[in-house]
Amino acid sequence: MSGKSLLLKAFHTIGVEFLNRDLEVDGRFVTLQIWDTAGQERFKSLRTPFYRGADCCLLTFSVDDRQSFENLSNWQKEFIYYADVKNPEHFPFVVLGNKIDKLERQVSTEEARAWCMENGNYPYLETSAKDDTNVTVAFEEAVRQVLAVEEQMEHCMLGHTIDLNSSSKSGSSCC
Repeated sequence: MSGKSLLLKAFHTIGVEFLNRDLEVDGRFVTLQIWDTAGQERFKSLRTPFYRGADCCLLTFSVDDRQSFENLSNWQKEFIYYADVKNPEHFPFVVLGNKIDKLERQVSTEEARAWCMENGNYPYLETSAKDDTNVTVAFEEAVRQVLAVEEQMEHCMLGHTIDLNSSSKSGSSCC
C-alpha cells in the first residue's frame, strides 16, 4: 500500500473515497474535488466514473515498497485509458513518493526523479501523511499544474486573431 488514503486523511478529509477541499494557491481560491480509488479490487469496475473528467492525477507510491513504485507506469496508463485523456503528453500528473517517515527506503529520491523525467517530466514530491510532511504542498503543486495547463489552452485558443477589416490573417500559433 502506498499510503494514498493516509495522504488524504492528513489533508483533512471527510471521507476515504471522496472529498471537497477549498484551497488558496498563489492568491487564487480553488475547490478541489479529490477521489481516492485506493487501489482496491472492489473499485476496479468504477475506474471510468472515478477518472473521467479529472483535471490532474497524483500518482502515489510508497518509498518503502518497490512494487508500488514499479506500478507507476501501469497506473499512469490505466488512468490515461479510463479517463479518456485526449492529449496525455500535456495532462498534468504529479508523482508523490509517500511514507518518507519510514526508515527502510526501497526507492531513492534520485530513482523517482529519473522516472518522472523519463515519463513526462512530472513534478516529484516526497510526502508523509503520518507526520504531515509536504501534504498541502503536494496538492498546491497539483493545482499549479492544472492552472498552467488551463492557461496554455487559453493562450492557444486566443492566440489566433483575424482582422475582419483586412484580407490577411495575423496572430500567433502555438498548438
